[in-house]
Amino acid sequence: MVYLLVQKSEKIKTEMEIKLFNKWSFDNTEIQDPGLKKYICLKPIILPHSGGRHEHKRFIKSRVNIVERLVNNLMRHGSRGGKKVRAINIVKLAFEIIQLKTDQNPIEILTRAIENSAPCEDTTRISYGGISYHKAVDISPQRRVDLALRFLADGARKAAFGNRKTVEECLADELVTAAARDSRSYAIGKKDEMERIALSSR
Repeated sequence: MVYLLVQKSEKIKTEMEIKLFNKWSFDNTEIQDPGLKKYICLKPIILPHSGGRHEHKRFIKSRVNIVERLVNNLMRHGSRGGKKVRAINIVKLAFEIIQLKTDQNPIEILTRAIENSAPCEDTTRISYGGISYHKAVDISPQRRVDLALRFLADGARKAAFGNRKTVEECLADELVTAAARDSRSYAIGKKDEMERIALSSR
């Protein structure tokens, strides 16, 4: 009798588990970069659409699920500007392609891609006595995540422009190559370029 009750409770627990698009679980995904743990939100959701509840509060975007933030970055400008349902479908198809290619959880691939493509240093312009020069500065963790998402979305958009590949395939390729820290990734290239310029400005 006790065994049946335990089995029934486990079944209810698995049925109640919240999965992205009812397919991918957030449970086993871990953030390896300790500096980004507070800023990559892996709160379980079914559909990445919160209705912009974070819009009018400062720094609340770090509490928005990371998949939704990727969706929002895909809507920056062009033919997909403001079309969130279309951007959600692009991410969903890209995640399916990632699962077929790597046989891994696409949420984990996205997390690794963000960690690998988040730059640590940038340059700022300093004016002193009529002379301006560039100085290397550290980047805050929230801006690191913002830049990583922007680089990943821009890389997919530019790869799909004038190409036979669809934007879903380009986004999947960009995430997989960035997660593997491959230099062919647009996001990894942008990160390395920023850090190289910052190194020469120290």
